Amino acid sequence: MATRSLTSALPLSRTPRVPSHRPSLRRLQTLTRALTSSSPQAMASSPTPKKVLVPIANGTEPMEAVITIDVLRRAGADVAVASVEPGATSVAASWGIKLTADALLADLADDEFDLISLPGGMPGSSTFGECKVLEKMVKKHVEKGKLYAAICAAPAMTLGTWGLLNGLKATCYPSFIDKLPSEVHAVESRVQIDGKCMTSRGPGTAMEYSVILVEQLYGKEKAKEVAGPMVMRPQHGVEFSMKEVNSTSWNVGETPNGESKCCGCLLGRQARDCCIQEGEDDC
Repeated sequence: MATRSLTSALPLSRTPRVPSHRPSLRRLQTLTRALTSSSPQAMASSPTPKKVLVPIANGTEPMEAVITIDVLRRAGADVAVASVEPGATSVAASWGIKLTADALLADLADDEFDLISLPGGMPGSSTFGECKVLEKMVKKHVEKGKLYAAICAAPAMTLGTWGLLNGLKATCYPSFIDKLPSEVHAVESRVQIDGKCMTSRGPGTAMEYSVILVEQLYGKEKAKEVAGPMVMRPQHGVEFSMKEVNSTSWNVGETPNGESKCCGCLLGRQARDCCIQEGEDDC
Protein backbone atom coordinates (compact mmCIF):
# COMPACT_ATOMS: atom_id res chain seq x y z
CA MET A 1 0.00 0.00 0.00
CA ALA A 2 1.31 3.43 -1.01
CA THR A 3 2.12 5.72 1.82
CA ARG A 4 1.57 9.47 1.70
CA SER A 5 4.56 11.68 2.03
CA LEU A 6 4.94 13.10 5.46
CA THR A 7 5.54 16.55 4.04
CA SER A 8 2.33 16.46 2.03
CA ALA A 9 0.27 15.02 4.86
CA LEU A 10 1.29 17.52 7.47
CA PRO A 11 0.61 21.24 7.12
CA LEU A 12 3.65 23.35 6.48
CA SER A 13 4.71 25.28 9.50
CA ARG A 14 4.49 29.05 9.11
CA THR A 15 6.88 31.50 10.63
CA PRO A 16 5.00 33.69 13.08
CA ARG A 17 4.57 37.29 11.85
CA VAL A 18 6.38 39.74 14.03
CA PRO A 19 4.53 43.06 14.23
CA SER A 20 6.54 45.79 12.61
CA HIS A 21 7.07 48.98 14.54
CA ARG A 22 8.30 50.86 11.49
CA PRO A 23 5.79 53.43 10.15
CA SER A 24 4.33 52.65 6.74
CA LEU A 25 5.37 54.60 3.66
CA ARG A 26 1.94 56.23 3.47
CA ARG A 27 2.18 57.37 7.07
CA LEU A 28 5.64 58.80 6.48
CA GLN A 29 4.37 60.72 3.45
CA THR A 30 1.47 62.11 5.47
CA LEU A 31 3.79 63.23 8.26
CA THR A 32 6.17 64.81 5.76
CA ARG A 33 3.34 66.75 4.14
CA ALA A 34 2.09 67.97 7.49
CA LEU A 35 5.54 69.13 8.56
CA THR A 36 6.19 70.81 5.22
CA SER A 37 2.88 72.65 5.21
CA SER A 38 3.54 74.02 8.69
CA SER A 39 7.09 75.10 7.97
CA PRO A 40 7.93 78.83 7.93
CA GLN A 41 8.78 78.62 4.22
CA ALA A 42 5.40 77.09 3.34
CA MET A 43 3.56 79.59 5.49
CA ALA A 44 5.41 82.44 3.81
CA SER A 45 4.45 81.17 0.35
CA SER A 46 0.77 80.91 1.30
CA PRO A 47 -0.17 84.29 2.79
CA THR A 48 -3.57 84.86 4.34
CA PRO A 49 -6.00 86.00 1.62
CA LYS A 50 -7.14 89.62 1.68
CA LYS A 51 -10.68 89.91 3.03
CA VAL A 52 -13.21 91.91 1.03
CA LEU A 53 -16.83 92.82 1.73
CA VAL A 54 -19.29 93.35 -1.13
CA PRO A 55 -22.80 94.17 0.13
CA ILE A 56 -25.86 93.68 -2.08
CA ALA A 57 -29.48 94.84 -1.87
CA ASN A 58 -32.69 94.84 -3.86
CA GLY A 59 -31.95 96.97 -6.92
CA THR A 60 -28.19 96.41 -6.92
CA GLU A 61 -26.62 96.59 -10.39
CA PRO A 62 -25.70 92.91 -10.99
CA MET A 63 -22.77 93.52 -13.35
CA GLU A 64 -21.04 95.79 -10.86
CA ALA A 65 -21.51 93.28 -8.06
CA VAL A 66 -20.63 90.09 -9.93
CA ILE A 67 -17.67 91.46 -11.91
CA THR A 68 -16.12 92.85 -8.74
CA ILE A 69 -16.62 89.57 -6.88
CA ASP A 70 -15.30 87.51 -9.80
CA VAL A 71 -12.16 89.57 -10.45
CA LEU A 72 -11.22 89.82 -6.77
CA ARG A 73 -11.64 86.07 -6.30
CA ARG A 74 -9.44 85.46 -9.35
CA ALA A 75 -6.78 87.44 -7.49
CA GLY A 76 -7.16 85.16 -4.48
CA ALA A 77 -9.19 87.46 -2.23
CA ASP A 78 -11.64 86.06 0.30
CA VAL A 79 -14.79 87.92 -0.80
CA ALA A 80 -17.82 87.95 1.50
CA VAL A 81 -21.08 88.83 -0.24
CA ALA A 82 -23.54 90.16 2.33
CA SER A 83 -27.21 91.09 1.98
CA VAL A 84 -28.36 94.28 3.67
CA GLU A 85 -32.00 93.18 3.32
CA PRO A 86 -33.31 92.14 6.77
CA GLY A 87 -33.60 88.35 7.05
CA ALA A 88 -33.08 87.70 3.32
CA THR A 89 -29.90 86.40 1.69
CA SER A 90 -31.52 86.45 -1.77
CA VAL A 91 -32.06 89.86 -3.39
CA ALA A 92 -33.83 91.04 -6.54
CA ALA A 93 -31.10 92.91 -8.40
CA SER A 94 -31.70 95.13 -11.42
CA TRP A 95 -33.01 93.71 -14.69
CA GLY A 96 -34.84 90.83 -13.02
CA ILE A 97 -31.63 89.12 -11.91
CA LYS A 98 -31.53 87.35 -8.55
CA LEU A 99 -28.38 87.38 -6.44
CA THR A 100 -27.75 85.20 -3.40
CA ALA A 101 -25.45 86.42 -0.63
CA ASP A 102 -23.11 84.33 1.49
CA ALA A 103 -24.51 85.86 4.67
CA LEU A 104 -26.60 88.63 6.17
CA LEU A 105 -24.68 91.84 6.75
CA ALA A 106 -25.73 91.88 10.41
CA ASP A 107 -23.90 88.57 10.92
CA LEU A 108 -20.63 90.13 9.69
CA ALA A 109 -20.91 93.40 11.61
CA ASP A 110 -17.90 92.63 13.83
CA ASP A 111 -15.68 91.20 11.08
CA GLU A 112 -12.56 93.00 9.82
CA PHE A 113 -11.96 93.55 6.09
CA ASP A 114 -9.09 94.85 3.97
CA LEU A 115 -11.47 96.39 1.44
CA ILE A 116 -15.17 97.27 1.28
CA SER A 117 -16.56 97.76 -2.23
CA LEU A 118 -20.09 99.05 -2.87
CA PRO A 119 -21.80 98.17 -6.17
CA GLY A 120 -24.22 100.72 -7.61
CA GLY A 121 -27.71 100.47 -9.02
CA MET A 122 -30.97 101.92 -7.77
CA PRO A 123 -32.60 101.65 -5.34
CA GLY A 124 -29.76 99.49 -4.02
CA SER A 125 -27.41 102.44 -3.49
CA SER A 126 -30.07 104.35 -1.55
CA THR A 127 -30.72 101.26 0.56
CA PHE A 128 -27.01 101.12 1.40
CA GLY A 129 -27.11 104.77 2.44
CA GLU A 130 -30.02 104.12 4.81
CA CYS A 131 -28.48 100.98 6.35
CA LYS A 132 -27.12 101.94 9.77
CA VAL A 133 -25.21 98.67 10.18
CA LEU A 134 -23.38 99.21 6.88
CA GLU A 135 -22.73 102.88 7.64
CA LYS A 136 -21.18 102.03 11.00
CA MET A 137 -19.04 99.27 9.46
CA VAL A 138 -17.74 101.44 6.61
CA LYS A 139 -17.02 104.48 8.80
CA LYS A 140 -15.11 102.35 11.31
CA HIS A 141 -13.25 100.73 8.39
CA VAL A 142 -12.28 104.13 6.93
CA GLU A 143 -11.14 105.43 10.33
CA LYS A 144 -8.63 102.57 10.42
CA GLY A 145 -7.13 103.77 7.14
CA LYS A 146 -8.33 100.83 5.05
CA LEU A 147 -9.36 100.70 1.39
CA TYR A 148 -12.93 101.53 0.41
CA ALA A 149 -14.61 101.87 -2.97
CA ALA A 150 -17.91 102.50 -4.75
CA ILE A 151 -19.19 102.52 -8.32
CA CYS A 152 -22.11 103.95 -10.30
CA ALA A 153 -24.73 105.59 -8.03
CA ALA A 154 -23.08 104.39 -4.80
CA PRO A 155 -20.44 107.16 -4.56
CA ALA A 156 -23.18 109.82 -4.54
CA MET A 157 -26.02 107.99 -2.80
CA THR A 158 -23.95 106.12 -0.20
CA LEU A 159 -20.40 107.34 0.46
CA GLY A 160 -21.34 110.94 -0.34
CA THR A 161 -24.27 111.00 2.07
CA TRP A 162 -22.01 109.62 4.82
CA GLY A 163 -19.43 112.36 4.26
CA LEU A 164 -16.75 109.86 3.26
CA LEU A 165 -15.88 111.67 0.01
CA ASN A 166 -15.45 115.16 1.45
CA GLY A 167 -12.27 116.79 0.17
CA LEU A 168 -11.60 113.93 -2.25
CA LYS A 169 -11.72 113.59 -6.03
CA ALA A 170 -14.51 111.20 -6.94
CA THR A 171 -16.55 110.09 -9.91
CA CYS A 172 -19.89 108.31 -10.28
CA TYR A 173 -22.63 107.52 -12.79
CA PRO A 174 -23.01 110.55 -15.13
CA SER A 175 -26.58 111.39 -14.11
CA PHE A 176 -25.59 111.36 -10.42
CA ILE A 177 -22.63 113.75 -10.67
CA ASP A 178 -24.76 116.68 -9.52
CA LYS A 179 -25.84 114.65 -6.47
CA LEU A 180 -22.31 114.51 -5.10
CA PRO A 181 -21.94 116.86 -2.11
CA SER A 182 -20.33 120.24 -2.78
CA GLU A 183 -17.38 119.20 -0.58
CA VAL A 184 -16.44 116.57 -3.19
CA HIS A 185 -14.20 117.38 -6.17
CA ALA A 186 -16.33 115.74 -8.87
CA VAL A 187 -14.43 114.40 -11.90
CA GLU A 188 -15.40 112.39 -14.98
CA SER A 189 -12.66 109.75 -14.79
CA ARG A 190 -13.58 106.17 -15.64
CA VAL A 191 -11.87 105.15 -12.40
CA GLN A 192 -10.71 107.67 -9.82
CA ILE A 193 -8.24 106.93 -7.03
CA ASP A 194 -7.76 109.39 -4.18
CA GLY A 195 -5.84 108.04 -1.22
CA LYS A 196 -7.59 104.95 0.09
CA CYS A 197 -10.78 105.66 -1.88
CA MET A 198 -11.63 104.35 -5.37
CA THR A 199 -14.73 105.38 -7.35
CA SER A 200 -15.98 104.54 -10.83
CA ARG A 201 -18.80 105.32 -13.27
CA GLY A 202 -20.96 102.32 -14.13
CA PRO A 203 -21.35 98.84 -15.66
CA GLY A 204 -19.06 99.69 -18.59
CA THR A 205 -16.19 100.59 -16.26
CA ALA A 206 -16.73 97.72 -13.81
CA MET A 207 -13.88 95.60 -15.21
CA GLU A 208 -11.31 98.41 -15.00
CA TYR A 209 -12.58 99.31 -11.54
CA SER A 210 -12.23 95.73 -10.32
CA VAL A 211 -8.68 95.37 -11.64
CA ILE A 212 -7.79 98.66 -9.91
CA LEU A 213 -9.09 97.14 -6.67
CA VAL A 214 -6.77 94.16 -7.22
CA GLU A 215 -3.88 96.56 -7.85
CA GLN A 216 -4.59 98.47 -4.64
CA LEU A 217 -4.81 95.24 -2.62
CA TYR A 218 -1.97 93.24 -4.16
CA GLY A 219 0.12 95.50 -6.43
CA LYS A 220 0.60 96.04 -10.16
CA GLU A 221 2.06 92.61 -10.94
CA LYS A 222 -0.95 90.78 -9.52
CA ALA A 223 -3.27 93.14 -11.40
CA LYS A 224 -1.48 92.32 -14.68
CA GLU A 225 -1.60 88.62 -13.87
CA VAL A 226 -5.37 88.79 -13.37
CA ALA A 227 -6.10 91.12 -16.31
CA GLY A 228 -4.12 89.12 -18.89
CA PRO A 229 -6.33 86.00 -19.18
CA MET A 230 -9.43 88.22 -19.28
CA VAL A 231 -8.13 89.80 -22.54
CA MET A 232 -8.45 93.33 -21.23
CA ARG A 233 -6.99 96.40 -22.86
CA PRO A 234 -3.26 96.69 -22.11
CA GLN A 235 -3.70 100.00 -20.28
CA HIS A 236 -6.23 102.69 -19.50
CA GLY A 237 -6.93 105.03 -22.40
CA VAL A 238 -6.05 102.55 -25.16
CA GLU A 239 -8.87 102.49 -27.67
CA PHE A 240 -10.32 99.33 -29.15
CA SER A 241 -8.30 98.32 -32.19
CA MET A 242 -8.47 95.72 -34.95
CA LYS A 243 -5.50 93.67 -36.02
CA GLU A 244 -5.91 92.30 -39.52
CA VAL A 245 -4.17 88.99 -40.11
CA ASN A 246 -2.72 88.30 -43.60
CA SER A 247 -4.13 91.59 -44.88
CA THR A 248 -3.86 92.49 -48.59
CA SER A 249 -4.58 95.91 -50.04
CA TRP A 250 -3.78 98.12 -53.01
CA ASN A 251 -4.29 101.75 -54.00
CA VAL A 252 -7.08 102.78 -56.34
CA GLY A 253 -5.81 102.80 -59.93
CA GLU A 254 -3.14 100.17 -59.34
CA THR A 255 -3.32 96.66 -60.74
CA PRO A 256 -3.81 94.25 -57.87
CA ASN A 257 -1.29 91.46 -57.47
CA GLY A 258 -2.24 87.83 -58.02
CA GLU A 259 -2.98 87.17 -54.35
CA SER A 260 -5.26 90.18 -54.18
CA LYS A 261 -7.09 89.15 -57.36
CA CYS A 262 -7.76 85.72 -55.90
CA CYS A 263 -9.15 87.29 -52.75
CA GLY A 264 -11.30 89.59 -54.84
CA CYS A 265 -12.72 86.73 -56.88
CA LEU A 266 -13.53 84.80 -53.73
CA LEU A 267 -15.50 87.75 -52.42
CA GLY A 268 -18.11 87.16 -55.12
CA ARG A 269 -19.79 88.96 -58.00
CA GLN A 270 -19.22 92.53 -56.79
CA ALA A 271 -15.46 92.09 -56.79
CA ARG A 272 -15.56 90.65 -60.35
CA ASP A 273 -17.77 93.49 -61.54
CA CYS A 274 -15.23 96.00 -60.22
CA CYS A 275 -12.50 94.29 -62.24
CA ILE A 276 -14.60 94.37 -65.42
CA GLN A 277 -15.37 98.06 -64.99
CA GLU A 278 -11.67 98.74 -64.54
CA GLY A 279 -10.99 96.94 -67.82
CA GLU A 280 -9.19 93.93 -66.38
CA ASP A 281 -9.94 91.34 -69.08
CA ASP A 282 -8.09 88.55 -67.33
CA CYS A 283 -10.24 88.67 -64.19
